[in-house]
This record gives sequence, C-alpha cells and structure tokens, in this order.
Amino acid sequence: MATSIPNEQQEEDASELTFPKEFENAETLLISEVQMLLEHRKQQNESAEEEQELPEVFVKTLNYTSRFTKFKNKETIGAVRSLLMQKKLHKFELASLANLCPETAEEAKALIPSLEGRFEDDEMQQILDDIQTRRSFQY
Repeated sequence: MATSIPNEQQEEDASELTFPKEFENAETLLISEVQMLLEHRKQQNESAEEEQELPEVFVKTLNYTSRFTKFKNKETIGAVRSLLMQKKLHKFELASLANLCPETAEEAKALIPSLEGRFEDDEMQQILDDIQTRRSFQY
C-alpha cells in the first residue's frame, strides 16, 4: 500500500506544468506588459513635483524589458493575450509563447516541452502565425 507523506514537497517541473503551491493563483505577465507598467511608473515619477531617483534594480529591469519586449502597444498586447487565452494553454505556456515568439511548432515544443502531445503541429503553427501577424502589424 502506497502512502504519501503530508509534508512531502512536489517536485517543480515546468515541462510537466508542475509548479510550487505559491504559484497556483499567481497570474503571469508578458514581458511587454511589465515593460508598459514600468514605463508608466517612470513617467509618473518624471511628472511628479519632486522627481526621485529610481532604484537601480528598477532601471535595470526597465532596460531588460525594453530590450526583450515583443509587442509595442496595449492593443497588440491585448490581442495576443486574448488569442492565447482562447486556446487550451496553461498560463505558463501562454506567457512563454508570447515572450519567446517561436517561429515554428517544432521550436515552440522544444522551448516549451509541456506543449508536446497537446497540440498537433499544424494547430500550433496556426497559433504562432497568428501571433506573428499581430506582431507584424503593430505601430
């Protein structure tokens, strides 16, 4: 008879979509969303009566997100998030696809192993093509 130890920690494994309990109710943000939030905060700071020096970690994070953001405006970010939310994706997969923007189904499954076996290549390719279309038409 198999018994489980109550305090036994479940092993974290993104390829199996197994995450620590603390992440169960957490939402994921796209790098582009984080970049917009940080940029907004920076603008608020600059327009304040007494502008304060931003912490180094804030500036470094803003620089990182600016470098790696895939979507440049709120409308495109919303369209991509909406598109991906319609698919049967885990929130980790959704954010990973939007942040990495793989070009092929094979690349997507190599970067995000949990997608393997859950989507046919042609279905995954259509999702990726839809993301790229939205990315191409942003201004």
